[in-house]
Amino acid sequence: MLKQRTLKSLTRAVGVGLHSGQRVEMTLRPAAPDTGIVFRRVDLAQAPDIVVSAQAVTDTRLASTLSCGNAKVLTVEHLMSACAGLGVDNLYVDITAEEIPILDGSAASFVFLLQSAGIEQQNAPRRFIRVNKPIEVRQGSGDAEKWARLEPYHGYKLSFEIDFKHPAVDSTGQRVEFDLSAGNYTRDIARARTFGFTKDVEMMRANGLALGGGLDNAIVMDDYKVLNADGLRYDDEFVKHKILDAMGDLYLIGRPLLAAYSARRSGHALNNLLLRELQAHPEAWDIITFEDEKVAPSGFAKLAPAW
Repeated sequence: MLKQRTLKSLTRAVGVGLHSGQRVEMTLRPAAPDTGIVFRRVDLAQAPDIVVSAQAVTDTRLASTLSCGNAKVLTVEHLMSACAGLGVDNLYVDITAEEIPILDGSAASFVFLLQSAGIEQQNAPRRFIRVNKPIEVRQGSGDAEKWARLEPYHGYKLSFEIDFKHPAVDSTGQRVEFDLSAGNYTRDIARARTFGFTKDVEMMRANGLALGGGLDNAIVMDDYKVLNADGLRYDDEFVKHKILDAMGDLYLIGRPLLAAYSARRSGHALNNLLLRELQAHPEAWDIITFEDEKVAPSGFAKLAPAW
C-alpha cells in the first residue's frame, strides 16, 4: 500500500514575512492520518484551524493567502511546495503572526526543516486526485494571454513558460518541464528563489506588500540586470521558481495530483482558478489509492532522500 506521510518529530524556524515584514515563529508538527495540512494562528485567541483547500484561498496578490473566519495566513506556497515535493500529507503548522516566514525566498529551507524532523509513513492509504479529462483556464488575448491546464497523466509532471520581456530574465531559460517521478525536487526545483523588480518595489510597499523583501530572500533586478552579488542559483531560476510556486498552489487542493500541469504566464490567481474549475467538473477527476505500490507512478513509493 502506498501510505500517507507525516513528520517524525516537530521542528521550528524563525523569520520574517516577505510582505508583512513581521517577525514570525513557525512550528511544524506531526499530524494523524487524513488530517491534511492545517495552519494554526497560535497568536490569536480561539483561532480556528485553517485547513488547506482551493476554496480557503481568499487572496492571490503576489502570494496565496488562506482564510477561515477572521483568521488568515499569507504566503503559504513555498512551504506547500516543499510538502508536495517531499510527499508530506499530514502536518500542523503553528505560526505566531499572519505570514509564513520567507526564509531564503525559496523552498530549500522548508525542505531542510521537514527532512530534519524526519518523514515517516502512516498506516493509511495515500489518496490521489486523478485527472481524467483536460481542464483549462485562460485569461487575456494576444501577447497578454495567460493560461493553465491539467491533463491526464500517470504521475505528476509540470511544464511552465514565462515571458517577462526583461533582459536579465530573457537571457535565461524561458521554459522548464519537471516530472516528479523522474526528477529530484530538492536538487532541481527547491532552491529557486522568488524574484522582483526595483521599479515595482515602491508601488508594492505603498500597498503594504514586500515590506520584508531584500537581496537575502529574493532575486532583485533593476531595468537591466540582477543585483544579487552571488547571481543565480540555476541558469533558469526564474521559470523554475514558477514551477515551485505552481506545485505549492496546486497542493492547496488538499491531496496530491496525478496529472500533467502546463502553463504560460500563469500565477497564483490562475492556478487557484484552475483548481476550482477542476472541482466544478466532478466527471473530470476521481480519488484513487494504490494498494500495490508497483502500479503507482515510478518514484512515488520512495520516501524523500536525506538532504
